[in-house]
Amino acid sequence: MNLALIVTPLLLGTNGFAKKINRPNILICVADDASMRSFGAYGDTYVNTPAIDKLAKEGAVFTNAYNCNPKCAPARACLLTGKYSWQLKEATNHYPHMPAEFVFYPELLAKTGYQTGFSGKGWGPGTFDGDINPAGPEYSTIKLTPPYKGISDIDYSANFAAFLDKKPADKPFCFWLGAKEPHRFYELDSWKSEGKDLKDVVVPPFFPDNSIVRGDLLDYAVEVEWFDKHVGLAIKALEAKGLLHNTLIVVTSDHGMPFPRIKGQIYEEGFHIPFIVYWKGIVLPGRVIDDFVNFPDVAPTFMEVAGLKPHEQMTGKSFIDLLKNTKSGVIDASRDHVLLGKERHDVGRCNDEGTNLAYPVRALRNSQYLYSHNIKPDRWPVGNPEYGFMNCDGSPTKTYITSIKPGAGEYYYFELCFGMRPEEELYNIQKDPNCMVNLAYISGYEAIKKQMRTQMEAELTAQGDPRTLGQGDVFDKYPYMGPGLDYKTGKRTKGNSGE
Repeated sequence: MNLALIVTPLLLGTNGFAKKINRPNILICVADDASMRSFGAYGDTYVNTPAIDKLAKEGAVFTNAYNCNPKCAPARACLLTGKYSWQLKEATNHYPHMPAEFVFYPELLAKTGYQTGFSGKGWGPGTFDGDINPAGPEYSTIKLTPPYKGISDIDYSANFAAFLDKKPADKPFCFWLGAKEPHRFYELDSWKSEGKDLKDVVVPPFFPDNSIVRGDLLDYAVEVEWFDKHVGLAIKALEAKGLLHNTLIVVTSDHGMPFPRIKGQIYEEGFHIPFIVYWKGIVLPGRVIDDFVNFPDVAPTFMEVAGLKPHEQMTGKSFIDLLKNTKSGVIDASRDHVLLGKERHDVGRCNDEGTNLAYPVRALRNSQYLYSHNIKPDRWPVGNPEYGFMNCDGSPTKTYITSIKPGAGEYYYFELCFGMRPEEELYNIQKDPNCMVNLAYISGYEAIKKQMRTQMEAELTAQGDPRTLGQGDVFDKYPYMGPGLDYKTGKRTKGNSGE
């Protein structure tokens, strides 16, 4: 199908900006800390997401979508800039200052006639130049009374509707609906008020199976369902304005759920994200796309959706060809893997080399295996224990697991979630999606490990990754712009980890 048949040719005004009515609108709905498995479209059984599941049936479900770096600020930076995390200087880290040199797809679209905005959580946490968030001008003034304490009082869908009311009729729009759920904290036992049942929960094998963990997972489910509610209301707002037929809708999350061994960690559930696309008349209903896509690919895709060339800064690859195709399964055989990584997330890590240190990892995920290189295995992956394992949000699950003492029968769970890690990890994701059995040091896997590491490092070198080029200490030197930390007590002086 020819793109010219989809996007009416642009007219150029005297100012050089592209001007044309009827260019597709773009709505991206981003959950804050929601795992892929938490949506019915991916087979979940205890979280109810009817609005998103309906979009999935009427659009396409991507089964191999990834976030490049599994923490809020770096993942969102990749999404907005179209660059890989290690190409983003300070913004590779969590709670950074966003370098002024980078451009963001909302501002690029705004310059060509799009009305842009966001509600809730845009890019962050961190600081940036100017008054406008990289996700666009903010629309968060309309409030509501949340059903539970942990839920934001921002009425995301009502603010989106107000944005549509304000938008000139002849302008296309690009809007970021950024829920603050299911980020912690949660109102304890909110699941009981929702009539949920502990027996329905599916507990990951890296957690102990008890009522504390099950209840925590159900409290999380309540907040995922709140996100789903606002996605449904946003769709109704589009229908009321007669705009649904010409709007590309993406539903995703920045990374996995805020539980130990998931959020901020280079394991499958931390970086493998939901990604559902609806575009009436373009994306055929019921498609399942198995090609690998990564957050840096989103910005160049949105540029091409708008009939524009991707900005020269963008190193991701547009997947508009996947959207326009009529097939399911693998469409572009070259999209057979993604690169992933992390540097410093939350502070609270130190050794003889200093304080506020990164836990650098680079990884390659293909259709069968995940290979990870933990570049500084002498450092604590989730932060030092004396500072409270700061790269894991506080929760009943965290409290339970960190209270398990050495020698106890359940100490295995502590080691999985908070213990030190070997330099290399290799998992057969087809057989072991929870990354429980490390094959990196088992005889017979040497060739696979070597091939994946060689491929990964060659691609990272071509992308100019400072860590791969031997200059990775720069990531430890970038200033941390978040809440303060009292290293004597291991507690933050203000704010909340993983904002």
